[in-house]
Amino acid sequence: MIKHKIGVYDIVASAERKKIDASNLGMKNIKLRDLVSYLNQYPKINTILFTGGNSKNGPEYFFWIHLREYNLKLELVSSEVPRIHQFVIPSETKESFQSERAIKKVSLTSGSGAANISIGSMSLYKQLKAINPKFNTFDFRVMQYREFF
Repeated sequence: MIKHKIGVYDIVASAERKKIDASNLGMKNIKLRDLVSYLNQYPKINTILFTGGNSKNGPEYFFWIHLREYNLKLELVSSEVPRIHQFVIPSETKESFQSERAIKKVSLTSGSGAANISIGSMSLYKQLKAINPKFNTFDFRVMQYREFF
């Protein structure tokens, strides 16, 4: 990942759960990390990738909340899957030759099995499946992710 300049970041710094499982819905007493400050620390970051939708307690849901704390707004770039938004963050340093920069936020389809239903209903998936009956939801994700990795 270092070789390809890819970082992994969890916006949730801490949370409590009654039931230990992968569901985001079970999280309580959630504390978020300060992603905007992190982006200011690393000015070469220009794209953030999310997997999964904007469901309650999901990473994108928390991200929207976090941006509001900074009065930052997401602007829709593309409504087609994968959905792409962008936002502009001001520079924290006065010495910076760049007073603000745009960050692209890309919403990739989740890797979870539950996402197979939404993939199966997408017209692009149906077209590709009609051309190649062996094409499956995993192939669709690989095709989608390849553009960004």
